[in-house]
Amino acid sequence: MAIRDIDDLPKNAANYTALTPLWFLERAATVHPSRKAVVHGSRTYTWLQTYQRCRRLASALAKRSVGAGSTVAVIAPNIPATYEAHFGIPMCGAVINPVNIRLNASTIAFLLGHSQSATVIVDQEFFTLAEDSLKIMKEKSQGHFNPPLLVVVADEACDPEALRYALGQGAIEYEKFLESGDPDFAWKPPQDEWQSIALGYTSGTTASPKGVVLHHRGAYLMSLCNPLVWGMNEGAIYLWTLPMFHCNGWCFTWALAALCGTNICLRQVTAKGVYSAIEKHGVTHFCAAPVVLNTIVNAAQEDTILALPHVVHVMTAGAAPPPAVLFAMSRKGFRVTHTYGLSETYGPSTICAWKPEWDSLPPDTQARLNARQGVRYTTLECLDVISTKTGEPVPADGKSMGEIVMRGNVVMKGYLKNPKANEETFANGWFHSGDLGVKHQDGYIEIKDRSKDIIISGGENISSVEVENSLYLHPAVLEASVVARADEQWGESPCAFVTLKPEVNKSDEQWLAEDIMKFCKSKMPAYWVPKSVVFGPLPKTATGKIQKHVLRGKAQQLGPVKVRCGFECAEAFSPSIKRLKRGYA
Repeated sequence: MAIRDIDDLPKNAANYTALTPLWFLERAATVHPSRKAVVHGSRTYTWLQTYQRCRRLASALAKRSVGAGSTVAVIAPNIPATYEAHFGIPMCGAVINPVNIRLNASTIAFLLGHSQSATVIVDQEFFTLAEDSLKIMKEKSQGHFNPPLLVVVADEACDPEALRYALGQGAIEYEKFLESGDPDFAWKPPQDEWQSIALGYTSGTTASPKGVVLHHRGAYLMSLCNPLVWGMNEGAIYLWTLPMFHCNGWCFTWALAALCGTNICLRQVTAKGVYSAIEKHGVTHFCAAPVVLNTIVNAAQEDTILALPHVVHVMTAGAAPPPAVLFAMSRKGFRVTHTYGLSETYGPSTICAWKPEWDSLPPDTQARLNARQGVRYTTLECLDVISTKTGEPVPADGKSMGEIVMRGNVVMKGYLKNPKANEETFANGWFHSGDLGVKHQDGYIEIKDRSKDIIISGGENISSVEVENSLYLHPAVLEASVVARADEQWGESPCAFVTLKPEVNKSDEQWLAEDIMKFCKSKMPAYWVPKSVVFGPLPKTATGKIQKHVLRGKAQQLGPVKVRCGFECAEAFSPSIKRLKRGYA
């Protein structure tokens, strides 16, 4: 049945065009041609220069038959070439595939093969990683390997020998590649906004990467919504602490062009680098996972610049931030906005929207409220928490747990070449996040755990996030993560992996473990208290997410908690697996 309207006016070329963030760059070059667009060390490009360089890149790729239906992989940190790739690649009709630089060669080989990347743009520091990946692909191809075009990006901050080696292996230098392109290349926007613009792989905390396909429409909407919900102004100065390869930098790659702002590239993220950029470039905004905020909070005095010369806005997502970290950031003068999302939702898609009535509350209460994941973005049409048994919305009581689900224009197209996963994740007309949470009376949602991270002890559910939040309050704890460990009496019990602050005396780990357990008993129900504590660095992804699947493997190697141990027995272990096993000899 045809949909009735008051008219029969059709779409035409004058009143309808496919949504795409690519037009933002053309506008920035027109409005502010001489404004700084990208800054990296001693190099600076204006918006006009950036537009010309992106058109050159699109032209150079098109001359080599890269276009619609093609994928171009980018293996690089936060450098100008990575930023330019987010425009230049889709300008020729192709799809950008930003690759996590911390992955190993075998995983990257899988990604390049699965995505069928026709071209690989690689930073000189990671050329051997790309080379090793291609060797693995060749070995598995059984004589049918068609190597992609290799373009290597030079960086004055790196060892020149790495560049010479790459060129010796036949790679084309990036600037030479751009010279082969036309700065006035007549790029064309997509005819259909459903056309793919980006492909990213979910390799963070799971063992099996899936290719998340994003479209131009979603990228356009998210590029405008992020600044809107954050209150970013035109001309914002943005520091790239968040990797551009993670959800396309949460779409801020395109958003900065819409704002005609300035991108400050940061090749390696350190607390000193962040503070220095704030002082030198007048940084107004940056995004970071909670682990980066923790680094900033605990930075040595000589690496900091306090008080801050101006208010610096910080958006955090990627993991549930401990209230203690949010509180410490606010005390240092950072204004933190807490968001939540996934690769499948173009990055953050919910926000803990600040309410004026919270201003008069005690700081620790403000931090606790701000630690919630909040409400839906303006461009996300539906957000809910539903029962995992019935599929119905859970009561808004802050207690009833269910799965967080989304629906709308900023949900991915789907997983590349994975119909089974698509059927599961889009079941019943929702995108299923796999995150468990509650809905409070004010409509704000709060994550309690990943579905696979819930600890079931004696039939009772324990939220690892809740236990972690308490651990972060301990004065000796720098970082903490809690997973389930087999328990002979209760089935499972919490196992805490803890990184201690540098100044803490680590000579008596047994005493520290007992002190941490005693502290936890004062903060939570007895059955929530970790029965074992493992000291050492925590494994993380490139975006700062703690790799819980690695920790679960380590907990499994510990073996079950013995019945004789009971609640009063604190077990402390070094990070060495050999030592872990020896603890039960």
